[in-house]
Amino acid sequence: MTPHTDTDNSIAASRDQFATRFAVIAATVGSAVGLGNIWRFPYEAGTHGGGAFMLLYIAFIFIIGVPVLTAEFIMGRSTRSNIFGAYRALAPGRPWYLAGYIGIVASMTIISFYSVVAGWTLEYFIESITGSLSGLDSGQYHSRFLALASDGVRPVLWTILFLALNFIIVARGVNKGIERISNLLMPTLFVLLIVFCIRSLTFSGASEGLRFLFSPDFSQITPSVALGAMGQAFFTLSLGLGCMATYGSYFSSR
Repeated sequence: MTPHTDTDNSIAASRDQFATRFAVIAATVGSAVGLGNIWRFPYEAGTHGGGAFMLLYIAFIFIIGVPVLTAEFIMGRSTRSNIFGAYRALAPGRPWYLAGYIGIVASMTIISFYSVVAGWTLEYFIESITGSLSGLDSGQYHSRFLALASDGVRPVLWTILFLALNFIIVARGVNKGIERISNLLMPTLFVLLIVFCIRSLTFSGASEGLRFLFSPDFSQITPSVALGAMGQAFFTLSLGLGCMATYGSYFSSR
């Protein structure tokens, strides 16, 4: 067992805090909302009943997700510590802190594929602003992706660049790093999502898509689909990894 020590108290006392409420929202949403929602959620909803999957997902968000999210915030803010210190402070002499290691292992697993996909995204971003992707049909897009994914050098270089950018941001701390970049990128992401929504309504078949999304077919709901909706809810809110408890440790008492 690892007891709560005076070192933990000194770390908590000197811990940075987010400067504004908007920074708290931007940083925590930035941790949760990303490729998992923009990319995975439409696929999951599209293959599992559309509106029915979305209703299950929303139900799990409010019934399970919000209480767990609130609990993680409370753990972090009350102890002013990371997930290990929070468990040690709240359950001294108990092995609960070992659950923190599970979150770290899960985070490492997630970043092992997230960083690769983010590296692809960086290359696509450069190609899009230079016009290299304009005028291509779906077959050519597919061929370009296969060429990128099978290349032995480019994905590695882009992954290293992505990890280096993240290291620079995190190394600058909460206020000068995470808070500053979240205040910039999260409003940008919000605007992009609005653009995506408006643009999607201009495609042929948009009315059928809206009907599929807002006319749930509950006959397609199975236990595995419900489990997928629950998993998506946890993924959406970045729960069970210690992320939100750690962010909560940087919240002010207000």
